Amino acid sequence: MGAKNGKEFLTRIKQLKPDLWIDGEHIEGSLTTHPTFRGLLHTKASLYDFQLSSEHLENMTYVSPTTGEAVGLSFLQPTSKHDLKKRRLMIQSWARETCGLMGRSPDYLNTVLMSFASSTSILEGKENCFPENMLATYERARENDLTFTHTFISPQVNRAPFYYETSDEPISAKIVGKTSEGLIIKGAKLLATQGGLTDELLVFSAPQLLPDPDEAFAFTLPSDTKGVRFICRESFNGGDSTFNYPLSSKFEEIDSIVIFDNVLVPWDRIFFYHNTDVASAFFRTSSFHPFTVHQVISRQVVKTEFILSLANLLVETIKVSEYPHIQSKLSEIMIGLETMKALLEKSEHDATLDPWGYMRPSILPLQVASNLYPKVYPRFSEIIQQIGASGLITIPTEKAFQSEIREDLMLYLQSATKSAEDRVKIFRIAWELTMSSFGTRQTQYERYFFGDPVRLASQLYRSYPKEEGMPMIESLIGSMSCKEN
Repeated sequence: MGAKNGKEFLTRIKQLKPDLWIDGEHIEGSLTTHPTFRGLLHTKASLYDFQLSSEHLENMTYVSPTTGEAVGLSFLQPTSKHDLKKRRLMIQSWARETCGLMGRSPDYLNTVLMSFASSTSILEGKENCFPENMLATYERARENDLTFTHTFISPQVNRAPFYYETSDEPISAKIVGKTSEGLIIKGAKLLATQGGLTDELLVFSAPQLLPDPDEAFAFTLPSDTKGVRFICRESFNGGDSTFNYPLSSKFEEIDSIVIFDNVLVPWDRIFFYHNTDVASAFFRTSSFHPFTVHQVISRQVVKTEFILSLANLLVETIKVSEYPHIQSKLSEIMIGLETMKALLEKSEHDATLDPWGYMRPSILPLQVASNLYPKVYPRFSEIIQQIGASGLITIPTEKAFQSEIREDLMLYLQSATKSAEDRVKIFRIAWELTMSSFGTRQTQYERYFFGDPVRLASQLYRSYPKEEGMPMIESLIGSMSCKEN
């Protein structure tokens, strides 16, 4: 089949019948016409049309090594620095279609599956491991342009460092049985973004200090598998009006809890199970982190470009560019943007071939970037709020501009450079990005995209080569030996 277009994507989603709940109600009928989901799904459909358009096909796809058909470039296993750059440019092309606001555009999970397939050798010969299933899933996803979400976080019952679950009924998803057909899973996982809205679901264990063997697994399932239930949070989609809700009407990615009610996972869907060493080591030694962080930073660069352009448009609209404090604020965004771009390109420049012949971006610059962005993104949001000031409050709706008070609005809400209607459109983008429920979710999302920022800092501290300057110090005071106790 190869890469699909938007119509083919929507047709496949229409055929899904997931056990999906929102606001206490079970979703019936087609997901593609439901008011909560249709904006997002049609946005994703536009991405698939984009990748197959004559203008972009060459830069968005490559030739399948097995069928010779065009397949999505985000599935490409890079073997050169040129391949890494091609992947980055493709990722950023899709990101620009969504202003960098969709953290789960299809290329993210495509990248995850590609990284898994590029690291299957880690599972070879290990107990309860099936590398052939991992590779087959990647190839099936690539050749059919499947969409995935994933879930791997345990419910936050007790976050003490050494908590062990003792309840009779599993809370965190666990293996509760094994049959000739496969494993039986019961319990819950968080936090599946777009849960129930994709072809399939990828489930795996997050590395833990002493994981329960019954929680050490990785597998995939169709989203409408019997016993799999998705419980969505409240939707942050304000409505269909792109005037009133220019961002959430298109880009709202609802998050969900995933419940497994004695779900049968067939053997050919399982990557590994009951192997705590593999569950921990795979994510530490595979290419999962280098490739997924590379994808995320590529998107965040585009998102920051969007934020800078929006901030500058606010400045031009109300003519405040000559104030030094405004220039200082925009320079903060510029510095953040150029720093992220430099770190991303350094990761490609310093990339090396891994033991299996795939070109991995250097993880250190990416770790620095992933530590930086959770700190600067909330500041970028604050800058938009400070520039917009009370203008972010006086934002009438589309209906108001179509009413008999239009003349008043056009007179009193005009700006130095824009009509009142255009000014309000601009300020509604800024409001949705920084002050709405959709916007504050964006801030929280970027804060915790890779997990606890303190843990990320500790990982960077442990992995960074801190002694490269020691020869300079020793040239001044001579070599030093450790003091014996």
